[in-house]
Amino acid sequence: MPAGTDTQVNPTVRDHFLNPRNVGQIPGASGIGEAGDFSLGAFMRFSIQVDDGVIRQVRFKTMGCSTAIAASSVTTELLTGKTLEEAEALRPEEVVRALDGLPPEKWCYPEMACRAARAAVEDFRRRH
Repeated sequence: MPAGTDTQVNPTVRDHFLNPRNVGQIPGASGIGEAGDFSLGAFMRFSIQVDDGVIRQVRFKTMGCSTAIAASSVTTELLTGKTLEEAEALRPEEVVRALDGLPPEKWCYPEMACRAARAAVEDFRRRH
């Protein structure tokens, strides 16, 4: 087995890491939110496109481990099609459930993804 291979990663986390959904940024995004810190090794940026109070598109850029990338990817799927209020109400527990579970020491990444999502909604509200 190659060095650094984690045999304990669940298949959903592995899939979202190897095949992340919605990577990138939206040109002219309605809102942009960030969480984390480059100097600490984990950073997330979400951009959203909102139409009639509904998030129609979400993109992310994340620097971090496989769990950080997987949490960002699945969060974009959870946010797409949600109202702004539903997006603000997204909780880390929902992200963990969508990833089919995470060990407690990895919950910081779903929490960070929810903070970045809320920051994008807040940015949209400030702009509009």
